[in-house]
Amino acid sequence: MADQALDWRHWRPKKSVTKWLLDADPSIRWQVMRDITREPEEIVDAERARVGEEGWGARLLSLQAPDGRWGADLDPWPLKHTIFSLVLLRDFGLNPTSREARGMIDLVRDRVTWQQLDGRPFFDGETEPCINGRILEVGAYFGAPSDRLADRLLGEQLEDGGWNCEAPPSRRSSFHSTICVLEGLLAFEKAKGADAAVSEARSRAEAYLMDRGMFRSLSTGQLIDRNWMRFSFPPTWHYDILRGLDYLRSAGVHPDERIAEAVAWVAKKRHQNGRWPLQNPHADRIDFDMEGRAGTASRWNTLRALRVLDWYSAAKENDITRSTV
Repeated sequence: MADQALDWRHWRPKKSVTKWLLDADPSIRWQVMRDITREPEEIVDAERARVGEEGWGARLLSLQAPDGRWGADLDPWPLKHTIFSLVLLRDFGLNPTSREARGMIDLVRDRVTWQQLDGRPFFDGETEPCINGRILEVGAYFGAPSDRLADRLLGEQLEDGGWNCEAPPSRRSSFHSTICVLEGLLAFEKAKGADAAVSEARSRAEAYLMDRGMFRSLSTGQLIDRNWMRFSFPPTWHYDILRGLDYLRSAGVHPDERIAEAVAWVAKKRHQNGRWPLQNPHADRIDFDMEGRAGTASRWNTLRALRVLDWYSAAKENDITRSTV
C-alpha cells in the first residue's frame, strides 16, 4: 500500500473533485487555488481576501462579543470557544493584515485575560502546553507572538522530544500535546524568523512523531489509538495522522520511510469518488457546522489529504531522480 502513495500521478484529483473543492467557501477555495490548481498569486490573494467578508470566516467573526471572546457563557473550561475560534480563523487563512483581522485581534489583545490565573494577557497563555501551543500559534499568526510563552514551552519539552499536559508527574509525551506545541512553534518561527532553540526543539519533536510512524508505540509497535486513523475537522486539540502529516508538510520536513505507512493510510481512506470523508467529529468544535454528518464527503479532509500526498510523492520522486543521476 505504501508504494502506491509514492506516485502522485495515481492520486491526482479528478476534474470532478477539483470542481467540487472549488465550489466551496472562500476559506477552502483559496487554498485549493494555491495548493492544488496552482493559480497565480494575485488570483489566490484576491480569493483569500473574501474570507473575512463572507461565508464561514465572516460568520465566525460576527460571533465575537464586544469583550473580545466567543461563547463565554458556554465554555466548559476557560476561554475554550475563544481559543478554538481563533484557531479556526487561522485555518481559514484570514489575512492577518486585513481590516477584519486587525479589529478582531485588537479586541482579544486589549480585553481578554486569564482571570482564573493572575489576570495575565490572553497571549501570554495559561498552564497546559496543549492549550499554550494553540495560543502561541494564533498569537504569532495574527501579529501577537509571545516570547514569554515560547520560552515556557521550550522549557517544558520532555526528554523523549514531545510535550504532555500531565507533566509532571508524567515523563512520557502525548501526541495531542506535541502536535499542538509543534504548530505553535512553527508559527512563532514564521512570524519572528528562524531561531536555533526553537528549530532544535521542533526537530526533536518531529522525530518523536516520525520514529513512532505517526501512530505506533515505540516500545511495542502497536497502534496507540484507532481514532487517530479517523480524520476530523476542525481537530481542536485532538491528534490524528492527517493532522500530523499536514504539519510535517507545512514545516517543510523531508519525508522518509518512517512515515510511509501513515501516508498509505491517508491514501486508503479515499472513497471511490476521489473524496475523503469526515470522521469522528469532536464535541468541542465551533457552534455551527461547516460540513455534513460523519461519513459524508469532507472538503477540508480532501484538501488536506491531497496536499499531503502531493508533498510526499513529490519528495519521493525527487529522491528517485537524484539517486539515478
